[in-house]
Formats: sequence, C-alpha cells, structure tokens
Amino acid sequence: MNGIDSLLKMLLQSSGDELRIAADQAPKMTQRGRPLRLSIPETSAETVRHLCQPMLSDDREAQLARNEPVRFVHRLASGESFTATLSMGAKGLQAAFILLAGKSEPVAPPETSSSASPSTLASQVSAPPTSTITPILASVPFPPAAPTVPTDSTSFGTPSHPALHALLNKARARRASDVHLANGETPVFRIDGALVQGSAEHLDVEALFQDQLGESVRSSLRAGHSIDSAFALEQGRFRLNLFRAAGGLAAAIRILPTSAPALADLNLPIPLHDLAALPHGLVIVCGPTGSGKSATLAALAQEAIRKRGGNLITLEDPIEYAFSAGPGSLVRQRQIGREVANFPTGLRDALREDPDILLIGEMRDPETIALAITAAETGHLVLTSLHSRSASSAIDRIIDSLPHERERQARVLLADTLKAVIAQRLIPQLRGEGRLPAVEVLRGTTNVAALIRDGKNSQLPSAIQSGRKEGMLPLEACLAQMVRTGHISREQAMANASDALALEGYLHGAK
Repeated sequence: MNGIDSLLKMLLQSSGDELRIAADQAPKMTQRGRPLRLSIPETSAETVRHLCQPMLSDDREAQLARNEPVRFVHRLASGESFTATLSMGAKGLQAAFILLAGKSEPVAPPETSSSASPSTLASQVSAPPTSTITPILASVPFPPAAPTVPTDSTSFGTPSHPALHALLNKARARRASDVHLANGETPVFRIDGALVQGSAEHLDVEALFQDQLGESVRSSLRAGHSIDSAFALEQGRFRLNLFRAAGGLAAAIRILPTSAPALADLNLPIPLHDLAALPHGLVIVCGPTGSGKSATLAALAQEAIRKRGGNLITLEDPIEYAFSAGPGSLVRQRQIGREVANFPTGLRDALREDPDILLIGEMRDPETIALAITAAETGHLVLTSLHSRSASSAIDRIIDSLPHERERQARVLLADTLKAVIAQRLIPQLRGEGRLPAVEVLRGTTNVAALIRDGKNSQLPSAIQSGRKEGMLPLEACLAQMVRTGHISREQAMANASDALALEGYLHGAK
C-alpha cells in the first residue's frame, strides 16, 4: 500500500471525508468540514511529491508545469473512490482528496501490503495506484428530468398577416422590448420596463397567426403546451411564445436586436472586457427576467471571438442574436427544440465539436449545471446565465441544485472554475429615455474560491465589498453612484437594493 492510500485509509477509519496535504503542513483531515483531531507530523515538499509521484504521468506533470490543476478519480483497492486534485502551491505540489459517495468494485490488491504510520510515509516505495480519469460529476444521480415537449418551431413558419407586421412596426418605433397580445384585448407594449397600452383596437390573435395554426400546433395548444418560435421579418427578428389563456389564444413577442451588441454599448458601470479574453473558466450572468442577461452574454461572446478567435458554439432557446465571425473564428448556433432536443444533449454534443467558447443560454437543470462546470474544468470558456437576484444566491442555487452527496465535490470544482458572476438589473433613467444596468460583480479570486470551497457563501457579500481592487463591485455601491450622478432616483435604488442598510451607507459615504 502506498503512502497516499495509507493516509486515505486512516481518513476512512476516522470517518473523515476529505484529506489535504501541502508542504510544511501536517496533513489535514476533515469530516463534513470539521477538522479531525489526529496527531500527524508535517510533510515537506519532497515528501508531498514522493507521495503523489505514482499518480504523476507525463501529461499530468505537463499540466502542473502550466500551473493548471489536475483532477481525476483515485480508487482504493477496497473500492472507495476519491476526487483527487493536484495543483502547484507557493511551496510546491499540494493535493486534495474528497470521498465520493458509494463504493466501486474492489480492485485486485497488490502482492504485498503493509500498513504505514505517518512517520514512515516518506520512505515508502510502491507501485502506481489504480486511478482513472473520468468526466467530473458524470456519475451524479440526477432526478428525472421533466419530459421535453417538442416545439413546432420548424413547422410554425413566419407570420404574414399585415396587421401583425404593422403592430410590430409600431412596437419598434416606440422602442418596445416586448409585445403582449390576447384574444379580444388591446395590444400592450413593454417600454423601458413599464407596460403601456398599444392602441384601442381589439385583436383576434387566432386571425393574426391563422397560417401557422396547423393541426399539430393546435393539438399542442389544446394539450396545454405553449409554442416557442423565432422568426425574421423586414422589421427585424422576433421571439414568440404562443399559449392558451383563460380568454383564448395569447402571445408574448420579444423584439430582438439584429446583431450582438458591443460591450461598450451596454453602459456597464465597470469594465468586463478581460472576461472575454479568458482561456477557460465559467462566467455567469444572472438576474431576473428582462434584466438584460442575454445582451450581456452575447456581448461577451462577440468580444471573445473578436479578441481571441476560436470556435464559438451556442445553445439557445431560441437563438436571439446573430454573431459575426471574423478571421480565425467560427460560429455554430443551435436552437433548443430545433437543431437539438435539449440543453444537456446539446452540451454533450458541443464537447465533441472542438469548441473554444461555449455560450449556454440558460442553466435550467442540475444536469446542465454539472455539464457546464465540467466543460469549464476541461479547458473551455463557458458563458451562461442563471435566474438569480445576486451573485451569492447564484452560488447557492448551483450548489443546491446538485445532489447532497456531491456537494463537496461540486464546491471544489466550482471554486476552481468560476471566474466571475455578474448580477444585473435594468433601471429606467430618471431623465430621458431608456434603462441603465445596475450590476454586482463577483470575481473568482483566491479568497472567493476558498469561501465557496469551505461552504461560507454568507461571507461572499463581504468579499465583494472588499474586492474592489480585483474588479468586484457591490450592487449597492453601483446603485449609490447612479443616484449621485442623477441617473436614477433614491426610491428606485432602494427598490432594487439587496441590502438597504448597505445602500444607505454608500449614499452617505460611510463605505
């Protein structure tokens, strides 16, 4: 039995679930985050490397030389499995082992086996341990997904009714973001976040979409399903959700820009251009519906292929922005329900399609979340969105969505892959037209990674507040600045703040 296996056996005998070793420190063993009281001598840098040497193939050595962490599953002869992470610290090689739930089939034990005390670990020589590289979180037992209802977007076609075209022309002229239609009611526009009556005419929604209401579409609507589609007219591009309400047929139409916006045009209060240049990692944009998440994601993706080139693969529901591929770049856009059945399937496909950048329209389910983290961990830049009001609650939602028995593993992987969380909302300007983004920015610094890894999410707001030099921005500081510059009112700031007391402190210059 080699030295690492001896330590892991000692961990299991003490009912622990995590082992960490680093130079000039005693090996740390914990049980659900609580340290185990064991008397183990410090390990030198040479001892740590000796203990890990049987696991270090040439590929893993090369990865460590590039200062990239190495992850794999290490299995004991008795069948217990651990997620292993090797990385380079300030004093040399360091390693972490986290127990996985369940027990694998035991492997054949080595011909000779002897227990080892901590004092003799450095002198042990052994055969390479049995370890394999497996997709991270691939074995997570996800709850069954809700059945996918195929949309009729391919057969729905492009609406051609002149009255609908005229209505969409009016909506664009009034800078509306959405149009709401219902049988027998007047149209309603959403302008700068507020609902505004469109005209006095009462609509026959079935007549507006009569050419699209084939038997398959009607059957889906009668069964209680909605129809998602996207279409292009001379007036531009649109996203449609057609559904039955109490009064009859209804529709919500989102007016889409013709191309991805530039980051500079979003009026963001803090620079985010560096995120587009990241070689790999996870960048999350979160916020409530209608907060501009899609625009920010699209701008980051467009900036990424402009700055670094590469192959951008998008998974969207539906496709909202058209990206322009320049020299040295490719764009492959896939719509859920049309080119691919669902997000998990599309993401698995994408990982075999030589991507450099992945844009995932939304992380909706545990499987998509786990696959997105895996994609970021395996060397891709993953840009995605999540419905969450704040950066810290986005972390909570990701961890809570995964099975409890994988929480430790998920925290370690998320801590290592997360580069930034941008939580945003759009607020109507106090004077003039349009809305401005108020944002909170969390960066994946060493301190933030440690808090996520140790389950101290409640301390993330404080880390954002103290991380201004690292490019972080508290939402309340952003709102206070918008009040001081006269862009929004104090009442608007209070309505959008997560922490009213913190906002008061920023408004009065106490922070």
